[in-house]
Amino acid sequence: MTELGVRIKLARLRRKLSSSVVAQRSGISRASLYKVEKGDAGATLGTYLRVLTALGLENDIQLLAADDKVGRKLQDLELKV
Repeated sequence: MTELGVRIKLARLRRKLSSSVVAQRSGISRASLYKVEKGDAGATLGTYLRVLTALGLENDIQLLAADDKVGRKLQDLELKV
């Protein structure tokens, strides 16, 4: 989660957006944004998604668990039996 928070913060900084602007666009407080940028597990998934949307990265959520290599291998092994 910490790495995700760092990536989100870097995305904000690359866009030259202040924490106040991103928080406002996300409909959250700056304190909540700081939690997201620190990778705080107490921040809800919805909060992370709101921040990603404010940064124009909402489609990145589709990449989570998209390539389930272990699951596919297990499925293939089961099919071969």
